Parts: sequence; structure tokens; C-alpha cells
Amino acid sequence: MADNHGNTPAAWTAVLIALVGFVVGGVGMSLSPVNYPLFWVGVALVVVAGVAFVVMAKMGLHESGH
Repeated sequence: MADNHGNTPAAWTAVLIALVGFVVGGVGMSLSPVNYPLFWVGVALVVVAGVAFVVMAKMGLHESGH
């Protein structure tokens, strides 16, 4: 495993997608009444972030020097 502390395109992309997912889910939970479809879209985005990270890492974008 590379000693890059997450400073790679794969890591930053995953963090950005997950952050958007948490914001979308948080907005859905903050509305009155609670907007569950919006919340689940946020949850789906967080899952997509994990998948995007794995795919990008397998493409070699989670290695030092990129």
C-alpha cells in the first residue's frame, strides 16, 4: 500500500462525492416533514463514493506520484 496519506485523485474524488452525499442526506433530514427520498439519494451518493474509490484505485490513481 502506498504511503500517500490519501493525497491522490482517487481519494479526493471519493471524499468529494461522499461530502456531497452527506450534505444531500442532511438537507433531506432537515426538511419538515423529513424528505426520505432525498435522504436516500444522499445515502446512495456515499455508496457511489466508495465504488468510485475502488474503481479509481484499480485504475492506478491511488498510487504515489500522481
